[in-house]
Amino acid sequence: MPARYCPLVNDYYYHVFNRGVNKQPIFNGVADYKRAVNILRFYNCKDYPIRFSKFLLLSSDQRKEIWARLSNSQKHADIISYCFMPNHFHLLLKQNIDNGISKFLANFQNSYTKYFNIKNDRTGHLLQGQFKAVRVDSEEQLLHVSRYIHLNPFSSGVVKKTTDLLNYTWSSFAEYVTGSQFEICSKSIIYSSFNDRQKYKNFVFDNADYQKTLENIKHLNFD
Repeated sequence: MPARYCPLVNDYYYHVFNRGVNKQPIFNGVADYKRAVNILRFYNCKDYPIRFSKFLLLSSDQRKEIWARLSNSQKHADIISYCFMPNHFHLLLKQNIDNGISKFLANFQNSYTKYFNIKNDRTGHLLQGQFKAVRVDSEEQLLHVSRYIHLNPFSSGVVKKTTDLLNYTWSSFAEYVTGSQFEICSKSIIYSSFNDRQKYKNFVFDNADYQKTLENIKHLNFD
């Protein structure tokens, strides 16, 4: 398996990413993206009571009760930003407990791979082995990595205009600037550098400035 770039330490921030084997798609439609987001929410909780696949077999009332309990459960990591792309994903995480990110990502990747394989009648690996993680060493880098993640659908050509990012459901960008059906991010560390949501949106949309800083964070990327 590919080695991580660094050890994972509590209270530090990490850019975490992985992609499909041979860069093949790992999401084929809305149902896949939605499944991934919900698995992410579920397995970030330290005290999840059953596997996510079993959770889905429960009644609506039972699922609501478990979600309510999990909302108060300790989290393996704070999710700062995320983006799911057709053949890869990015997460910006702060580890909260020992081995938190490793346990979180192992459960997430295993659960999603099993779902995808059953749905598509396939076997074997879906992702390129173990996730990669790179530590973010400063507040400035944290902001730029968050922006890099939120710009990914635009810079990769999945959406044509930066304004289209506001309607890209499978990223946390809308959660930051307009609100989202998925409210799962810990946003205060990013908001602390901006007076309001509009200023963060302008920061992300400022593509020229982004290009200037990209060279400074290239070691945090895998593209």
